[in-house]
Amino acid sequence: MSDIEKIHGITPDLTRENVDRLLALFPDVATEITDPKTGRTERAVDFDALKERLGDVAEGNRERYQFTWPGKREAKRLAREPIAKTLRPVKERSKDWDTTKNLYIEGDNLDALKLLRENYAGKVKLIYIDPPYNTGHDFVYDDDFSQTQDEFSSESGEYNEDGGRLVANTESNGRFHSDWCSMIYPRLLLARDLLTSDGAIFISIDDNEYLNMRALCNEIFGAANFVASIVWQKTLTRRNDAQQISTAHDYVLVFAKQLSSLKIQHEPVGEKQRATYTNRDNDPRGDWLAVPFHAPNIRPNLTYPIVLPSGREVIPPKGRCWSTSKDNFDALVADGRIWFGKDGDGMPQRKKYWGEREQDEGVVPWTWWSYEFAGENREATKELKALFEGATIFSAPKPVKLISRILNLIDTKESTIVDFFLDLRQVLKQSCEPTS
Repeated sequence: MSDIEKIHGITPDLTRENVDRLLALFPDVATEITDPKTGRTERAVDFDALKERLGDVAEGNRERYQFTWPGKREAKRLAREPIAKTLRPVKERSKDWDTTKNLYIEGDNLDALKLLRENYAGKVKLIYIDPPYNTGHDFVYDDDFSQTQDEFSSESGEYNEDGGRLVANTESNGRFHSDWCSMIYPRLLLARDLLTSDGAIFISIDDNEYLNMRALCNEIFGAANFVASIVWQKTLTRRNDAQQISTAHDYVLVFAKQLSSLKIQHEPVGEKQRATYTNRDNDPRGDWLAVPFHAPNIRPNLTYPIVLPSGREVIPPKGRCWSTSKDNFDALVADGRIWFGKDGDGMPQRKKYWGEREQDEGVVPWTWWSYEFAGENREATKELKALFEGATIFSAPKPVKLISRILNLIDTKESTIVDFFLDLRQVLKQSCEPTS
């Protein structure tokens, strides 16, 4: 039986879970209250007692460092609130039901995340999302359950089988940024619970909400778990209709569940990196790259004078030491593995040979992703049209190169990967067969 088939009809009460965790840490702050709705007596946290234990750290301080907006309290409540829903298999619209390792869930992603959390908490290695950029033209989830389908459809013209919960977030909305933050926040809270301890989330975003997305992730994942802000060159053409400066990039924000456990894979050595290996002294071992012979931190046994072939004596740069002992250095010199510059008067450098590299050795990724290695918008559009016989199914697709590069940064073999903002509504409307 799969994990999906084990999901129950009612998701856990996250508030209850948090109370239990807190009382496990501080059992002396437990109390009992009677729920006015149900009449049941249950355990609760005595916050006055908790304050006595922790001290009034922020109490009474009106000025404090925090990120907030109108509706944040409600957004937190939405993440904690249990739902009485389940997943229903639709085999007749599926492909390779018995053998596929993929799962596409159609519905509100907040509900789906709550359902997945019960069985997939701590099991997802990588999450990639491409959420609405809040440009004023895209749609965001409206989590107000009080409106009817007619009210929803009259507002936006976009609704699903459950009553339509997608509304256009126009810039004329007085809560333009607040509504977007309230939509993203509970979904990120639940997404963090899904990640493994060595997992990470990658988020495509542009300048419209980059700062708010970064602030949200700092709060939810912890600023200490920030990995990188990748700049992706999304286009090769300038927009001559741009008001001031044409934008050529988007961002991919990367946060770890636990930075100390995250391992980012090295990327393959490209032609440019290969070209840095040359053979300047006709070494019979072939092409080599000169790397510094000094290292950080100072150790007495690695701090000694070196006499260069020119006769000049040198010591390690300030605050550093040599990378190996004097005896090992002399052996490397005798074997022709130290480079002193063309005239024999340069600081010693160790030769790193192309032929002696580990086969899986690569280069450390950096934050600048050009179109050459990560694709660009027009390429993505062509790829999409090729899949759907020339039809433009949805706007702003991401190129395969970009997604592949993200996936290759983390070892995801035999791992679960989640994208909870995959939007196939237009695909489904056109009755295209979903991929497996």
